[in-house]
Amino acid sequence: MTAYLNEDEQVEALKNWWRENGRSVVVGVVLGFAIIFGWQGWKSWQKSQGEAASALFENMLIQVAGGNREGALVVGKRLLGEFDGSVYASFAAFEMARLAYQGGEPASAVSDLEWVEAHAPDSILSDLARVRLARLLVDTGKPDQAMERLQAVNEGFMPAAVAELEGDIAMKRGDKAAAREAYGRAVLAAPDSELLRMKLQELGSEEKSE
Repeated sequence: MTAYLNEDEQVEALKNWWRENGRSVVVGVVLGFAIIFGWQGWKSWQKSQGEAASALFENMLIQVAGGNREGALVVGKRLLGEFDGSVYASFAAFEMARLAYQGGEPASAVSDLEWVEAHAPDSILSDLARVRLARLLVDTGKPDQAMERLQAVNEGFMPAAVAELEGDIAMKRGDKAAAREAYGRAVLAAPDSELLRMKLQELGSEEKSE
């Protein structure tokens, strides 16, 4: 047997190979093109979605700047409904929470911040929502719920703010020793904060307060 097939044998071998493998090759090529163009289409769709969400959020801020609170809320709710996985939806929920709090609706503010906590595409945004929730819950007299939120915050996130809130929670509970310790950690994390120094100084030394 020769080491190489002659031309007729090569043609016949090619025909046989195509009968056995041709369909899978075609399918593979088609899938390859589908993956390439599908990925490009997906990226294009993502870009258009991001641009649309960005435009809506900008519109929301314009409504806020113009004093149209209801209009801003309408746009914000649309962002939450249509673009819930985008950062702009989280930004909108933060803004809605602020508007709700300023409008004397703390329960609505809590709901908006909980939405960010659950839907934010980034852990930083989720942690920021937890910190703001804790602050709101402390202000509304719910220190235990506030502490639950803080305990869910990732280690190292906004250490001064977290420690300060722990101190505020301890004060609400009447635990001055724990408050002093927490405020002390907050001051170490943010030594230039006059507010933190004042909170710590108001507690006085451990000997005097006991």
